[in-house]
Amino acid sequence: MNAGHAVRAGLLDVALAAAARGWRVFPISPGRKKPPAVRDWEHRATTDPARIERAWHADPYNVGIACGPSGLVVLDLDRPKPGEVPPPAYREPGIGDGGDVLAVLCEANDQPLPVDTYAVRTGSGGTHLYFTVPPGITLRNTAKRLGWLIDTRAHGGYVVAAGSTVDHRPYTALVDEDPAPLPGWLSDRLTDPPPAPVTERPTSTTAVAGSPSAYAAAALRGELGRVLAAIEGTRNHTLKQRRVRPRPARRRRPPAPPARRGRAHPRRASHRPTGARVRRHDPLRTRLRWAHSPPAREP
Repeated sequence: MNAGHAVRAGLLDVALAAAARGWRVFPISPGRKKPPAVRDWEHRATTDPARIERAWHADPYNVGIACGPSGLVVLDLDRPKPGEVPPPAYREPGIGDGGDVLAVLCEANDQPLPVDTYAVRTGSGGTHLYFTVPPGITLRNTAKRLGWLIDTRAHGGYVVAAGSTVDHRPYTALVDEDPAPLPGWLSDRLTDPPPAPVTERPTSTTAVAGSPSAYAAAALRGELGRVLAAIEGTRNHTLKQRRVRPRPARRRRPPAPPARRGRAHPRRASHRPTGARVRRHDPLRTRLRWAHSPPAREP
């Protein structure tokens, strides 16, 4: 078998493996991610092994997955193009790609990173996170709706399958397991009316660099890269032991009641020795005493 036959056979295996998962596939121009090699690709995408074998025996086509007919929505976490300037809301230290933006979005919404799903590293160094679409809703492609450098592929869109090569750069599976259901909070954001474009600095709903939220978002960003880079044999242990979860809301102490002014109650005054000092409640003193020593026992 020569090199050309080996390449075709490998891509045929990729297409058949995707079809076995129930994902509808179609051929894309060899070595590229567009254009599709067939017209009306979304309707002609198939899981039929016989049709797939006939198509991929002709040429070493890359493998496209039609997201909508496959019941998938894919988060495309991209990298900035050379010279691309981030919008003002994302000009913060540590925000450099779509993975960083997703981590900030998760932290701002008190949600864990949705990394426990099928994931692919793209040829350009981005990441595709695959999810199944919730029943009863139809999602379409979006561009930057979830944030800078985050697009989604659903009805009307496709992704290049892992095992394909674009401009001599391979697409590789990072996490090879069944896609998880799309988290409800992301589904809501993708089905609600589009929000107004973000043009100002982050507000209380977005992490600001230097704040506790920014530190948590940085931890989430590191977690995304570390979990996706974990090898398959240690990945489950990695997720279980080191996943970063949102911090619980800090509880505030109820305000102390105001100290009474004026003379003491006559009934209580009769039990106090003459000349004794009246110790008023001091919240600051109480907190300091509690922080530096165990509370004294009541007699």
